[in-house]
Amino acid sequence: MISIIVPAHNEENNLIALLKTMETVAGIGDAEIIIALSPESIAADTAKVNLEVQWLRCRKKGRAAQMNEGSMLAKGNTLVFLHADVKPPATFLKDIKSTLTSNFDAGFFSYIFDKDNFWLNINASFTGHDGIFTGGGDQCLFIRTSIFEQLNRFNEAQLLMEDFDFFKRMKRAKVPYTIIKSNLVVSARKYERNSYLRVNISNLLLVLLFNFGYPTSKLKSIHDKLIRR
Repeated sequence: MISIIVPAHNEENNLIALLKTMETVAGIGDAEIIIALSPESIAADTAKVNLEVQWLRCRKKGRAAQMNEGSMLAKGNTLVFLHADVKPPATFLKDIKSTLTSNFDAGFFSYIFDKDNFWLNINASFTGHDGIFTGGGDQCLFIRTSIFEQLNRFNEAQLLMEDFDFFKRMKRAKVPYTIIKSNLVVSARKYERNSYLRVNISNLLLVLLFNFGYPTSKLKSIHDKLIRR
């Protein structure tokens, strides 16, 4: 079984849209879906969908903590970490299964944005290739459960960029991974609320500072000053 874990905080509309999209994913009946809500999040458990969904009210807020708690409830031998505002392709589960039977233990997806824009298309084009931005949460990490546990799950002390932190440990442990060229569809809302230049400068600065070992509290402070929610 594949366990799809979706961390969320006040993402009611996105969760309803995501679950509607998941109904079109081939083979979804062979997977379980766990929505890992923050303690004070607005729930969307009234969504009318033809899927079996587990709604988990987590003890702690934060993507790392919520994804970890979701993973502990999961029954699958493969974990998939999907953001609430990211839509998977119809071949989502087929692509994951095919990758895991091809000598890989983990992987990510390339993506496009839900808004057709020249500059956003340039950003999206890089997600199909390994680089300094590989491993971000929008690329939807999937990994064998046993390896995820061997790597001690996500670091809950990492207030920001928990995905990059985990990916760094994956590479250090030489976990074989690949990037699947079946595009996810990612929300462009961060770019719409800020600007293309502002978001890109923020992303580059945070990745560089993270790689230089800046403390997570300082990274979060910089992010909150640069990016409007």
